[in-house]
Amino acid sequence: MLDLCLLGTGGMMPLPYRWLTSLMLRYNGSSLLIDCGEGTQITIREKGWSFNPIDIICITHFHGDHISGLPGILLAMGNAERTEPLTMIGPKGLEKVVRSLRVIAPELPFEIRFIELTSPQQQIRINGYVIDAFRVNHRITCYGYSVSIERTGLFDVQRAKEQEIPLMYWNRLQKGETIQTEEKTYTPDMVLGPARKGIKVCYVTDTRPTDSIVENAREADLFICEGMYCEKGDINNAVKYKHMTFEEAGKLAKAANVRELWLTHYSPALNRPEQYIDNVRKIFPNTHPGKDRKSRELQFEEQ
Repeated sequence: MLDLCLLGTGGMMPLPYRWLTSLMLRYNGSSLLIDCGEGTQITIREKGWSFNPIDIICITHFHGDHISGLPGILLAMGNAERTEPLTMIGPKGLEKVVRSLRVIAPELPFEIRFIELTSPQQQIRINGYVIDAFRVNHRITCYGYSVSIERTGLFDVQRAKEQEIPLMYWNRLQKGETIQTEEKTYTPDMVLGPARKGIKVCYVTDTRPTDSIVENAREADLFICEGMYCEKGDINNAVKYKHMTFEEAGKLAKAANVRELWLTHYSPALNRPEQYIDNVRKIFPNTHPGKDRKSRELQFEEQ
């Protein structure tokens, strides 16, 4: 099971009723945070979740509404006596930007490890997450993130017995480990069936529509996409500032054949996004307005 919370849904500036855009995912005791705008630590507290299990922070780009909450989060994690390393993923220059922000959080009881993205598409496997980072089209270098939880095939007891694989190795093979003994090498494919469908979430913000979004969101269980503007007349601003309209997000969801679309990163001028959802549902019916602390548990399919 993957459980997630859209911590904030605002763009540009926090509002009394809307924090800045951030998403938190939790899987197998590890938490992953995508973006960390101002107020992120407050909305995590309001949700009732903890900072301490955050092992990974992914940053889409270096605009303030996506990273300005980082010093506070780091201090909160440090004050919780965290000692495990933290991995940060983001565009080239991430380490320099974070070190600058840490002027007000210079002493932390844990190490920060940086993975800087330098190519249009890059995959990172960490703590059970498969993170596909892909470049999108904003005014500065910006990445979207597709986060997947893979699921191995079923263990075939009969095949294990037929190949006389010792019982002591079954559990390790089921977990994907290759075992080398003096007599023989045992590999997972000897006892596992075809990989089963996993779970996939795609998160995109601050961009014009791109082919990279469609490819990386394809067949996602949940697609969380920016909807900065909601009215047809807003398309000129969307093009000028390299953002998207609600309807453009709906077209991407349809093209990628996702199961569900949540909109986020609303303009501060947009007070009631739900009033405009019906226009998007004409394009992609399973569309929902994101709101702060909107949550979901995604389960593996029964097989």
